[in-house]
Amino acid sequence: MARTRKRRMMNQINVVPYIDVTLVLLVIFMVTAPMTNPGVVELPQVGQTLKQTAAPLVITVKANDQVEIEGKALERDQLLFEVRTMLEKTPERAIVIAADKNVKYDQVVSLMDGLKQYKVGLLLKPAK
Repeated sequence: MARTRKRRMMNQINVVPYIDVTLVLLVIFMVTAPMTNPGVVELPQVGQTLKQTAAPLVITVKANDQVEIEGKALERDQLLFEVRTMLEKTPERAIVIAADKNVKYDQVVSLMDGLKQYKVGLLLKPAK
């Protein structure tokens, strides 16, 4: 007579296969992550050019931190008042900041923060 042995219930989980799969997936993601380039954005093209009703108000920030509005030198405190008076006549007029490349980034950002109630952009030189 053959005796059959009863199998005992095993109360442990073998996690080695799960670790193997996890390590393989980690290697796959580490190899493929540098190949993706999320920074490339293709911008849509517009069939017609934008027409502005008025020329933008140009604020120039020079390398020596001097601020000018359309060629008139101002202190930073007077800037907001002068912009407000110039835009009372034409409120749809945009503001463009032309900063020297040697001006610190935080100075341009603080200037933009002071003018945040208006439409503000940056003037750039196109690449050749």
